[in-house]
Amino acid sequence: METANENLSTQVETGPDSHKLSRRRFLTASTALIAGSASGQAAAIPIVDTHIHFFDTTRPIGVAYPGRNAIPDVPVANPEIFRKVAVPLGIVGAIETEASPWVEDNLWVLNLSRPDPLIVGMVGNLEPEKPEFREYLARYQKDPLFRGIRCGNIWGRNVVTQVENAEFVAGIKELAAADLSMDTANPSPALIQAMVRLTDQVPGLRLVLDHLPGMEPPADPAARRTVENNLRELAKRNVFVKVSVVARRVDGKVPTDLAFYKPRLDLIWDIFGEDRLIYASDWPNSAGNWVPYATELALVREYFMAKGRPAAEKYFWKNSIAAYKWVRRDPSQPQL
Repeated sequence: METANENLSTQVETGPDSHKLSRRRFLTASTALIAGSASGQAAAIPIVDTHIHFFDTTRPIGVAYPGRNAIPDVPVANPEIFRKVAVPLGIVGAIETEASPWVEDNLWVLNLSRPDPLIVGMVGNLEPEKPEFREYLARYQKDPLFRGIRCGNIWGRNVVTQVENAEFVAGIKELAAADLSMDTANPSPALIQAMVRLTDQVPGLRLVLDHLPGMEPPADPAARRTVENNLRELAKRNVFVKVSVVARRVDGKVPTDLAFYKPRLDLIWDIFGEDRLIYASDWPNSAGNWVPYATELALVREYFMAKGRPAAEKYFWKNSIAAYKWVRRDPSQPQL
């Protein structure tokens, strides 16, 4: 698995429209990150990654994920491989976010995660509108690693129509009553508007918007204003945002200069502020599709350290406790 681990920490997706970072650029970004981690200012800030995925394509049952997003030559992503990639960069904890539509994989991830104290939680896959939801919820909420569920534009499901389903809303109310969170998946303007409607109906819900920097804003100015207004409304509620999928391709290349990404990050910062933003890598998708883990971490580290140490601490770990109420499993993990 050493080869797989090396691929996950250095590789970008291969394909006709992809771009591999030059070795010089990668080394520059990675060296800057490591140097920053070694400094007195950055070393004391632990990092909790709130969005990673596990899969094992070698299982006899196969795997529903990574599917079409498969990373070449990487059949497995698990706590052991993630530990090797992330811990040297200052990661002290992580939350697995489920990417499999199979309900059985909730238990598979929990069993995989339990032996490794680096994993402080998982966001599972349950369908709130299904008759068996309450039974599954009652079962999984007993496990301290189970921190919530994921609903969104994923697995052929459409959360925009789901929020109009009374059974779905009733299930989300049960989730909120259990003091668990709900992650969205794959943001779009319609999803953002749907989350306003959902939190209208379930005001006690802790909601986490994933990958918001990766959402392409509408070209139409009126539509863009609508999205921003909906985000500002959500910012008044119990809503958190994963600043993940920051890096993106432009004309087949991945810019590594923070200035390119700063306008979109500034907008999210302006709307949600320092108390609602949390760190997430989307590993191993980020390594397979965009840039090495170290390079994207360097981008957000540069951005948030410029906001001052208190804001950076909130982003890298404190806000994740508010969003997920995860429980400390290792002495290296911080606590409020």
